[in-house]
Amino acid sequence: MQQKVKSSKNEKNTEKGMVIERRFTSAGEDPFGMFDWIEMDAEIRNPDGSMADSITGVRLPSGYSGVPGKVLAQKYLRKAGVPTHLRKVPEDGVPVWLQRSEPDHEKLDALDAGERFTGERDGRELFRRLAGTWTYWGWKHGYFASEADARSYFDEMCFLVASQRSAPNSPQWFNTGLHWAYGIEGPAQGHTYIDPVTGELEYSVNAYEHPQPHACFIQSVGDSLVGGKDSIMGLWNREALLFKYGSGTGSNFSKIRGAGEPLSGGGSSSGLLSFLKIGDRAAGAIKSGGTTRRAAKMVTLDLDHPDIEEYIDWKSSEEEKVSALVIGSNILQRNANSLMEAIWGPDSDVGRFEQDKNPGLKRAMIKAIKDCVPQPHIQRIVDLARQGWKGVDFEVFDTDWQGEAYVTVSGQNSNNSVRVPNSFMDAVKSGSNWDLHWRTELDKAAKEGRSPEACKTLDAGELWDKIAYTAWACADPGVQFDTTINEWHTCPEAGRINGSNPCSEYMFLDDTACNLASINLLKYYDLDTHKFQIEDFKHSVRLWTATLEVSVLMAQFPSEEIARGSYDYRTLGLGYCNIGSLLMHMGIPYDDERGYAICGALTSIMCGESYATSAEMASFMGPFPDYDRNSESMLRVMRNHKRAAYDAPSE
Repeated sequence: MQQKVKSSKNEKNTEKGMVIERRFTSAGEDPFGMFDWIEMDAEIRNPDGSMADSITGVRLPSGYSGVPGKVLAQKYLRKAGVPTHLRKVPEDGVPVWLQRSEPDHEKLDALDAGERFTGERDGRELFRRLAGTWTYWGWKHGYFASEADARSYFDEMCFLVASQRSAPNSPQWFNTGLHWAYGIEGPAQGHTYIDPVTGELEYSVNAYEHPQPHACFIQSVGDSLVGGKDSIMGLWNREALLFKYGSGTGSNFSKIRGAGEPLSGGGSSSGLLSFLKIGDRAAGAIKSGGTTRRAAKMVTLDLDHPDIEEYIDWKSSEEEKVSALVIGSNILQRNANSLMEAIWGPDSDVGRFEQDKNPGLKRAMIKAIKDCVPQPHIQRIVDLARQGWKGVDFEVFDTDWQGEAYVTVSGQNSNNSVRVPNSFMDAVKSGSNWDLHWRTELDKAAKEGRSPEACKTLDAGELWDKIAYTAWACADPGVQFDTTINEWHTCPEAGRINGSNPCSEYMFLDDTACNLASINLLKYYDLDTHKFQIEDFKHSVRLWTATLEVSVLMAQFPSEEIARGSYDYRTLGLGYCNIGSLLMHMGIPYDDERGYAICGALTSIMCGESYATSAEMASFMGPFPDYDRNSESMLRVMRNHKRAAYDAPSE
């Protein structure tokens, strides 16, 4: 570890920006010179062993050999559109080393068309475009105390990503820096952003000047089919924008009327599941788009929704269809082979196709009927044999989650969860009933100031057992404890927490977004001294907190509401990975109290350092716009964290 080196003399003067110390790099030295670089070929293979993709001659740090290198080469390196000649774009107040680049068209025009553009083939290009973009936006908007501090930040962030000590979420790798580093623009897709200088909403003029670095979105959806900011069909459109650029989204669909619920224009609703299936197919269609990952989607539903039982059973029922397809296709193929063998087995052609004259065919037909092979299929095989066919190959399905069987059923492109209030758990404990309500009745009762009437009443214990059984059968639905979540809400004055992102680490207001980063804990464990480098870890937490805050500043969003909500609350998601490997290297087994303590301590340090950095930035940038009316709740949650960390009693 490098000794602490100050980047400027005004460490205690935070009014002018952040002072960045160097713990891993040295001033005036290339951070990439600290690594051994290798040239590798990355082969990406399908589950059956066939070649899916091959990228040759990629230069990466030696630590990226194997799977990390393949992931970087396949997913994160820009494959095309990188100009072979670039020039710097001068800007007032921006140092030359930090200026963005654009295509040098004069030099490009002198080349053959096929030589003008290429792709990223060197990890340094990728790491620089990430760290450079973060530094550029941070410098332009006053996050650093001096140019030396900005340079320290740039070098340290280059080191952190190149050494695999930490990494941002996938949309950062996909999108961040394509405009800053290469001048790549692309047509605007309807995104919006908040101008950080004026605070006004603007529409993006191209796809990458303001990138989409956020991985996690929570979107609202109402009961309107089309029209309005939260219409059902509008949600599918916004989801498509997110999936295209590698992000994921979650929504609570509890406002949509249940099956059979009356409509204002007469008739009745087709129910929630009919709309969820549309969104599921739309997400599935985008999951292989471009070079990004498959779609990530979360569906949540309140436990008092009229369609809650069907919703809970949805994915497990579809999984049973997959089993039926796999079993049925194998039975059909096996019996088809037996019928053909029975038909062509006899030496004589006399009665070959007639069961009363061909005993083998009769036995094969009886066996097929017992195996539930439909009569038309049996007859089809015989008719094909009459035409000279010696065999029939039906499609045989398997249980590969990316295979054709799963593609044909619904509910496979989302994580499904239920919102569980304390009142429901109390009903389970006491053996009480649980009421379901029409959505229109809930609205009407709220306006009239009365309790809603139930459209159906269930046994709470039986509903809980159904949730437990289906979660055991197919891993869905998950449970989100609604009351507890909202008790730890930092901004309740802005509304309640209704849903989450696909992985559920982000719980906040509807129509907001969160960008993530993860710190690799094992990289902070000294294998020689057997000590965890706490100060290095805290340093990384501080840098990543600033990085994620700057990412909010530079980002674009798929709707006006999300742009405004994300700007006003500036949520970020910093976490860690490799806790299991760390504990194994420390010699601590599973289900050991020491492991719990270490996990809790590291989480507490990370959380506290991140909040401290947030407060530090607020000292010179100001707090998030909606802080004042939520300050009491924010400080209450901070006290909760402190009491939990120190095992202190409640006030």
